[in-house]
Amino acid sequence: MINLQPYSTPSYFILLIVTLLPAMIGLYFGRRLHIYESIWTFVFLVLTFGGNKWHQGFALILYIIFQQIIISGYARYRKTANQTWVFVTAVVLSSLPLALVKLAPAFKANKLSLLGFLGISYLTFKAVQVVMELRDGTIKDIRMRDCLQFMLFSPTVSSGPIDRFRRFQTDMQNVPTRSAYVAQIDKGIQYLFRGFLYKFILGYYFGTMLLPKVAHYALLNRDALWGTGLSIHLLLYMYVYSMYLFFDFAGYSMFAISISHFMGVETPVNFNAPFKAHNIKDFWNRWHMSLSFWFRDFVFMRFTFFVMKKRLIKNRIRIAQTAYLVNFLVMGFWHGVTWYYIVYGLFHAAAIIINDYWLRFKKSHPTLIKHSTLTESIGIFVTFNVVCFSFLIFSGFLNTLWFK
Repeated sequence: MINLQPYSTPSYFILLIVTLLPAMIGLYFGRRLHIYESIWTFVFLVLTFGGNKWHQGFALILYIIFQQIIISGYARYRKTANQTWVFVTAVVLSSLPLALVKLAPAFKANKLSLLGFLGISYLTFKAVQVVMELRDGTIKDIRMRDCLQFMLFSPTVSSGPIDRFRRFQTDMQNVPTRSAYVAQIDKGIQYLFRGFLYKFILGYYFGTMLLPKVAHYALLNRDALWGTGLSIHLLLYMYVYSMYLFFDFAGYSMFAISISHFMGVETPVNFNAPFKAHNIKDFWNRWHMSLSFWFRDFVFMRFTFFVMKKRLIKNRIRIAQTAYLVNFLVMGFWHGVTWYYIVYGLFHAAAIIINDYWLRFKKSHPTLIKHSTLTESIGIFVTFNVVCFSFLIFSGFLNTLWFK
């Protein structure tokens, strides 16, 4: 059986769009072909997780059954009671497969890695989100069919963006008007071609052509500046890797958004000119937005409310600072249990805390620093370089440079 890697080859796109045409024609004429879309999704899941990736497919099946039991069980329980310990247990159990997969390399538990599959993180975010919103009452009830449709939405199943259940369900239950759908097709085509530009041209240029070269020269100069490895080549690596990371992932996200639009679903955008951010908080409102907003709503805000409710910390500024540390530490561990991912998370927490001090200082001294084109440009420049340095940490290249 042939394995298909999502959004990786021309043949994938041709097969994707050609097989999607019946559903698109149905939407154009005011009908959503639910059965066809379900069969189409199943076929692409088989093509992605079948063949020599059968173990991933098997792990996916077990995972979906496991999550469905948790979500359905909690939804039924929620109708009669609302004890906190049951909610916490449901969230922990829902997060457990991902935690085991992420922790497996650190503890050399290779068998636990078999639980993993492409997209397990994004499916876990969706599952935990549903449990939390059932708890809040924003989701009153959820049918198994709707849950599966949300979890296994083919365009986004591997790498997001992370949608919200109610927004997604609204799109799936309502067929757009012909004019609205034509506008969606137009946006989908634009996203598709921007994705090609970002991932296969700019991402390829920075990641395949430039990055190995600057990495090579940076490693050759690992003895620069008294053995620290700091050199102009390392600086070039930092910028080149940052460009590669953005164009590769933003291009991938655009493909997912494009195909979603073809299916009449307006999946949220993931990037909004992040390198134009005026400060680090603004950056996280522009970079990997669906992930950033998920962590904001389901980690940062939940932790903040918990601390305030229990009165663990009285000072509101200290509460926010602690919540930033927890939020980004969890994000760092989510990427992987290695020192550079954890330091990456702590670095961004520290950057936002410092940024908040700066914003409060500016607010209390309005005449000292006035807004102008110059100060705005300086803010963008500083933020860009702080972000690029964090991506250097994230890349793991310093691990290679210093410890190998």
